[in-house]
Amino acid sequence: MSPRHSAEILKHHGVRPAEYAEIERGLGREPNLTELGIYSVMWSEHCSYKHSRRQLKTLPTKGERLLVGPGENAGVVDLGHGRCVVFKMESHNHPSAVEPFQGAATGVGGILRDIFTMGARPIAMLNNLRFGDPADPHMRRLIDGVVEGIASYGNCVGVPTVAGDAMFDAEHGGNILVNAMCVGIARTEDILLARASGAGNLVLYFGSATGRDGIHGATFASEELTEETLERRGAVQVGDPFMGKKILEATLELIRRKLVVGMQDMGAAGLTCSTCEMAARGGSGITVDLDKVPQRAEAMTAYEIMLSESQERMLAVVTPENAEAALEVCCRWDCGGAIIGEVADHGRVHVHHKGQLVADIPALHLTENAPLYDPAAEAPAPPPADPEPPALSDAELRDAAYRLLASPNVASKRWIYERYDHQVQTQTVLRPGDGDAAVLRVRGEGGAPDVFLSVMSGCNHRHVARDPRRGAQLAVMEVARNLACVGAEPLGLTNCLNFGSPENPRVFWTLREAIGGIGDACRALRIPVTGGNVSLYNESAGGAIPPTPMIGLVGEIADPAHITRPGFRAAGDAVLVLGEAPRHIGATEFDRVVLGAKGFRGTVEFDLARELALQHAVLDAIRSGHARSAHDVSEGGLLAALAECCLAGGLGAEIGGIAGDNAAVALFGELPGRVVLSCAMESVAAVETLAASRGVACERLGLVAEGPLRIGSLGDFTLESLRAAHETVPDGC
Repeated sequence: MSPRHSAEILKHHGVRPAEYAEIERGLGREPNLTELGIYSVMWSEHCSYKHSRRQLKTLPTKGERLLVGPGENAGVVDLGHGRCVVFKMESHNHPSAVEPFQGAATGVGGILRDIFTMGARPIAMLNNLRFGDPADPHMRRLIDGVVEGIASYGNCVGVPTVAGDAMFDAEHGGNILVNAMCVGIARTEDILLARASGAGNLVLYFGSATGRDGIHGATFASEELTEETLERRGAVQVGDPFMGKKILEATLELIRRKLVVGMQDMGAAGLTCSTCEMAARGGSGITVDLDKVPQRAEAMTAYEIMLSESQERMLAVVTPENAEAALEVCCRWDCGGAIIGEVADHGRVHVHHKGQLVADIPALHLTENAPLYDPAAEAPAPPPADPEPPALSDAELRDAAYRLLASPNVASKRWIYERYDHQVQTQTVLRPGDGDAAVLRVRGEGGAPDVFLSVMSGCNHRHVARDPRRGAQLAVMEVARNLACVGAEPLGLTNCLNFGSPENPRVFWTLREAIGGIGDACRALRIPVTGGNVSLYNESAGGAIPPTPMIGLVGEIADPAHITRPGFRAAGDAVLVLGEAPRHIGATEFDRVVLGAKGFRGTVEFDLARELALQHAVLDAIRSGHARSAHDVSEGGLLAALAECCLAGGLGAEIGGIAGDNAAVALFGELPGRVVLSCAMESVAAVETLAASRGVACERLGLVAEGPLRIGSLGDFTLESLRAAHETVPDGC
């Protein structure tokens, strides 16, 4: 080991001895402290994906409408008529566990920048949250802080939060998850890549000044949460949504006026990441003078300036002839602006400070030569078998129904999403709670037609914990089923893979299997993975989180007449359920709430071909004009889905044929996938024929009716009682 840096310093930077040896080889000498810091963040798990990159390469990343895939700030899919949709998902888990408000707020700010840096105006935000027991006072503080942080940033910037999900499990008690997704719209000709090209072009910095907040944020996000790391509040950034709005508008103007040739936001690893990655992607070099970097703290060292993750900062490349005009735009939008360097043809990252060259690193060595690991993999022991379905009396089944509807994972999340502005920009057609997925109207310009997009994100981690490959397939397909229920077909997928330490053989096996499952599902849907995020080392003293590969999908609705809601529409309509009936009760909300299961048990009943046929059958029924409503059966099972259809439409239903020893499974089983659909009586035969042509089971359940939800011998559930249970808010939230 080099005598320049002790083992303690290397450990603090998260650099292994073998990695240090590779740093020395790439430099041809020992690194100084600034260079070590640069390597430490660029080769952190958060930035380099050193334990997952090989697995990610197995995912399908090609598609007829794909314009930009993985490797850039966000994925881009063609919408036709010179327009495209830009989208990405990322995590801000560790910062949110330490400072929930700022951690969540800056997560929103970061994902917004990924979108508008590409030249797209953000039109929608989604978020996916995983918490522990909301009855715990500490957890309630985290929940409130995270929700307020998301609301504060998104509402201030003026981007609607339109969809997402939230789940509560003790297994997330030591390590919460905060994942954010953003969707934007751009003119195809305006799409800008994060590349530094053209020797002699200038490097433009604009946005907030650089401070000491967020230093080593990338390495902090690549560690387990311990008492020591939880004390590192300096690793959590502080957001400024009003500056975020100003740099959004300045960025879009710079791109629209063709004043910049490349741009990247200063997110993870700050100035280090933006300079190094832009130079490497452009096949060039870059020289920066840190004395010209706007700073809000005194006497900052080169190490601090390069590693700071202060928020709302942008780095752009401009030609010399456009520099003055670009600076004028930045000044007019009140977001500063300084020329801090230039693009070079030497292929290196040169950093100057106080007249000295303080870092001289080959750009490609930082990005392409990051270590890649393929750890040992070991399949964990299979989960416990499915529990025997209990034989419950009608009274016990009624009680179970109300308990499930009131449980935090099934109950309405209105208490969360009502804090978000979901109608700003006036493009939201289906808001949170209005449909199985959000629907947005993208107004046509210059004679182009309106486009209707559907967006949704989520993952049931219980299924992945039981069977990572099938569970990940199901995660993709359940979000796709949500899109189908509003009349949309998916265009592309983004993801955020939340797992524990990949150095644990069982965790790595689960990660590898889950990525394989995502690939299986995307190939079945014939859609590309456009990019995403990997968040590993989500562990605490209580162990690793359940594997949670969050899935985000963007879909398109061919005809606005096909937009479909879950609520029953008219008394006398038939109520049908499409899809196979469940056979097990394991890993359901019923298993957890009513049977008191700890952990995850049971088998994952799932088949890709069968699920794809179900989605096509639902779309057939919608596009033929026969379906009046459609709603996915998920957490809480069929009874919860029926209750939600009644509440959304303000109508009841008369349902028969659910009784006997298997009533609990029929009412509360969650797998395989099913959809509750209503149609006029004269359309029943047509829907049955459409389903049969796809090989999909179709069962008549009953009729929509005025009054209560009546389920066979269970009797009546008044809408008032259903609403009271479904609108239950966890105590203290």
